Amino acid sequence: MTPVSVSGSDPNPTVWRVLGAPLVPPMGTGSLDGLSVAVKDLFALEGFAVGAGNPARLAGAALETTTAAAPAALLAAGASVAGIVRTDEFAYSLAGTNAHYGTPPNPRAPGRISGGSSSGSASAVSLGQADVGLGTDTGGSIRVPAAYQGLCGIRTSHGAVSVEGLLPLAPSFDTVGWLSRDAATLAAVGEVLLQDAAGSSAGALAGAFTGMSMPPELLALAEPGIGEAIREFVSAPELPPAATDPFPVEELPGWLAAFQTVQGFEAWQQHGAWIETHPDSLGADVSGRFASASRITAEQAEAARDVLRSARQRIRAFVGGGLLVLPSASSVAPLLTEVAQSSALGGSTIDAVRRATMQLTCIAGIAGLPALSLPLVTPGGLPCGVSIVGPVHRDLDLLRLACRLSPR
Repeated sequence: MTPVSVSGSDPNPTVWRVLGAPLVPPMGTGSLDGLSVAVKDLFALEGFAVGAGNPARLAGAALETTTAAAPAALLAAGASVAGIVRTDEFAYSLAGTNAHYGTPPNPRAPGRISGGSSSGSASAVSLGQADVGLGTDTGGSIRVPAAYQGLCGIRTSHGAVSVEGLLPLAPSFDTVGWLSRDAATLAAVGEVLLQDAAGSSAGALAGAFTGMSMPPELLALAEPGIGEAIREFVSAPELPPAATDPFPVEELPGWLAAFQTVQGFEAWQQHGAWIETHPDSLGADVSGRFASASRITAEQAEAARDVLRSARQRIRAFVGGGLLVLPSASSVAPLLTEVAQSSALGGSTIDAVRRATMQLTCIAGIAGLPALSLPLVTPGGLPCGVSIVGPVHRDLDLLRLACRLSPR
């Protein structure tokens, strides 16, 4: 089978880097027979280079000699790889507005951004061109495009799914995640990927969750329509009654600053040498982030880690054996025209939205907890998402909960 290099308008080059029929056929048979997977351009696939959303990086990258653990497991279970899809450069964005390849479409909200950094993964699924979008989530890169495009998505517990063969951004927070159009497919992938080396479940089922908290302080960090959609959602009989325990929202700005300090420090350790030898190779928004990251000292990073260690304990204690409900993103997907106008005037709509959303998404990232994103609709008819954060390694329980909620 000869892959098709995407250079024209069909298939869409903002979504696909390379597409096959399929690109990689199944390597076995199993529970994922017949499913097609769009693989984010961070995972190694044997015979293909990793481009990480950057043409200069792609041009200089060697062909991979093995396939990363996550796509290899999907192939072994009967899935095929449809192709390699776009990502924000080095996964260091939540917008999907790649300066080199453009912004993938958002068919659920035309004229609005796709969300990222798993942008191609989300759009391929939303367009119906793949059943599963394999991606990553460091600071929200599954949950944000899921919310913007009306998809199901999961960020897994830190370390629950192997990152072998994955190009890292910030290893302290990097996780494998995936998107689908329905909860049953999301759960089927989880049954495959959430396995330990012995083949037993790594998302061990531990019975019912002990309760559910929906802090009003966290809902208030999102647009009012999103909060309204979430309050209606929590009335589902499959969910325990929602408590309104106060969350230490006043700590979030400091926690987010510490998260971004460690993320930036680790991102520069991973990619700084390459960036220094390839000046002007990045889009303006990602370039600005790496420039800031380059100035973070080891001492600053260690001080930030101290903050995060305390925050991690507090968040895990708050969640306990229950569920934490909050918005997947602080807003619906911004308009493409709004983003373009802001950039032309020297503003930074993307950065403002990113900061607001990361106050919410960093909670699971700091604590290393699994976070399920399920699609909702605002009173204005736009897609948004509810995030359900669970105890560490209760990923499969979250996925089975998603299946029970899906008939709604």
